[in-house]
Amino acid sequence: MKVVIFAGGFGTRISEESRLKPKPMIEIGDYPILWHIMKIYSSHGFNDFIICLGYKSNQIKDYFSHYLVYESDVTYDYTKPDEVKFHTYSGESWKVTLVDTGRETMTGGRLKRVSKYIGNDPFMLTYGDGLADINIQKLLEFHQAHGKLATVTATQPNGRFGALHLTEDGKVAEFKEKPKGESEWINGGFFVMQPEVLNYIDGDHTVFEKEPLENLAKDGQLMAYKHSGFWHPMDTLRDKKYLEELWISGKAPWKLW
Repeated sequence: MKVVIFAGGFGTRISEESRLKPKPMIEIGDYPILWHIMKIYSSHGFNDFIICLGYKSNQIKDYFSHYLVYESDVTYDYTKPDEVKFHTYSGESWKVTLVDTGRETMTGGRLKRVSKYIGNDPFMLTYGDGLADINIQKLLEFHQAHGKLATVTATQPNGRFGALHLTEDGKVAEFKEKPKGESEWINGGFFVMQPEVLNYIDGDHTVFEKEPLENLAKDGQLMAYKHSGFWHPMDTLRDKKYLEELWISGKAPWKLW
């Protein structure tokens, strides 16, 4: 099954880094967050990726065109200009299709533009800036069991502020620092979809999270897979530092490989 990843946005909320590189190429540890996302999928056996490019697309193309060199010991014999020898390569079993879906194209339009690479089979879809310890196999099983057109992973992020539970006379009965589950369920990405979902998208101007998902919900064709484990986006520099601290500590919950 193919995995589509949105990787074309401007990343304006993390402009300290995204002014120099596309958001999915911002590094957590020594690897772009895009690599981490792909490793989550490949750890569950999904290795066929379609990446929707836009802003600074050449940087992502350059990364994958040189990935074999980055991940290998290499001998260049300059007496034989056409000969390159790779040593001890322990790379991925990935197939990566890089598609320039337009600098200004909205998320729905990006998905529509890669439809010819998706074909007529079910596919997975996620964003290029969110990490989770999600069990992709269980997500897929859930999708296949309900028989609807689309599944979205629902998650409850940690609250932004400490929560106060008050008594009627104003006493603080309980205080929880940024408790998880105080907010509503939100769209956490990690979709599974039937190809018919593409019919809900008009063109480049379509925001996938607006009319397509709204109409799928109205038609009773959108189901939610509740993920109560770790999920965290990389929207801001603070998020980036938090995720990097987890990775460096060796306690990154999304490291399933």
